[in-house]
Amino acid sequence: MNPLDRDLISPELDTRAIVLVEAHLGGPSKGVEAMARRRCQDPKPRKEGKWWVLYYYEDEIVNGKRTRNRKRRPLASNTLPEREVRKIALEFLRPMNQGLSPIGSASKFEDYVEIVYDSTIMPLMASSTQERCRSVIGRYLKPAFGQLCLRDLTALTVQRYLSGMAKSDLSYESRDKVRDVLSSILGSAVKFGYLVKNPVEGLRLPPNKTGKRQKPYIRPEYVSALLELIREPYSTMVFVAVYTGFRVSELIGLRWCDIHEDSITIDERYCRGDWGQPKSESSNATVPVNKKVIERILRLKTLVVEVKAGSGMRRYRLVRSDGSDDLVFQSLKSGRPMRDNNILVRHIKPAAKKLGIGWVNWQVLRRSFATWLKLVGADVKDAQALMRHSRASTTLDIYQQFVPESQRLVVGRLSELVN
Repeated sequence: MNPLDRDLISPELDTRAIVLVEAHLGGPSKGVEAMARRRCQDPKPRKEGKWWVLYYYEDEIVNGKRTRNRKRRPLASNTLPEREVRKIALEFLRPMNQGLSPIGSASKFEDYVEIVYDSTIMPLMASSTQERCRSVIGRYLKPAFGQLCLRDLTALTVQRYLSGMAKSDLSYESRDKVRDVLSSILGSAVKFGYLVKNPVEGLRLPPNKTGKRQKPYIRPEYVSALLELIREPYSTMVFVAVYTGFRVSELIGLRWCDIHEDSITIDERYCRGDWGQPKSESSNATVPVNKKVIERILRLKTLVVEVKAGSGMRRYRLVRSDGSDDLVFQSLKSGRPMRDNNILVRHIKPAAKKLGIGWVNWQVLRRSFATWLKLVGADVKDAQALMRHSRASTTLDIYQQFVPESQRLVVGRLSELVN
């Protein structure tokens, strides 16, 4: 490898990373370059017992070192004519002989994830997404594919794994997440030249045994009772979330300069230590909101809460400072950004359980807003704009839920046409 090319590799990567990159680029030394060059193989199949078998050579990377090993592969029953067996052998060797199987595909799945994917793709994700991906990789993908070379993850191999999930206790959503993470890993391998094609594309999951279930949403009559059981400023956060559909990361990242007379601008988000742009280009927008939402937010500036401290009580202003760049929702003691999971577990969940709706979370609040838009007869494009989705299908198929009252009203109006 050219010394300049070596400088492009992150210093945090160990020598195995350089080996993987050199394996893809052709290697640093003359001997390794010879190994990296494509070799045309045309071994003659031979009969062994009841099978025609083929012996061939294949490159592998083991413990950061590239080796060339002799492999044995059964091709067909010995009753098949040799001429037909030769055709099968040539078809099997074609990817290697035509360079359709890059040398980088000899990397082990586990090594590729740790050395390339973890340092190249993971940093582009939100911290919460990184946590879930690492959990999926550690619990499911490494045990299943860790010791396999990337080229061994064929469409058949992966489909067998996905089909085997039918016997597991995982929910359909969890199985779908496993498939998505695996597709992301192998898709990056295609992008970086380690594979020619992503074998996960087009593969199917076992059907959901329980069928499609309606996702829960809060009915309007429960909201007031829920808000009364939650103290400030968390009560106002829930109020804003359910009446605007904002994501919790967007709520935490709100600044006073984003609050207008009858609208709110979303141009930043905060998630567990990470500041960043909104989820998508469509999410970065100024949207109209109900004036009661603005009034409730401005009311925070006038409130003081008491917090128990030892045997006494301390008083805190909910808004320590309200400059244009200051946060709207500030932690009581330090004024720093809040953590969404702490608010959910300590304040929202306990209140929701008292009302018998313990399934309430931040996602349910956003889904409730989308469903309420349907209840009031909002146009599809208006609902999409208020939810700030890139596609209307996301609003319709994922967020807006089945509302019996709405459908009964539509069916009832049919009688007017008949009459």
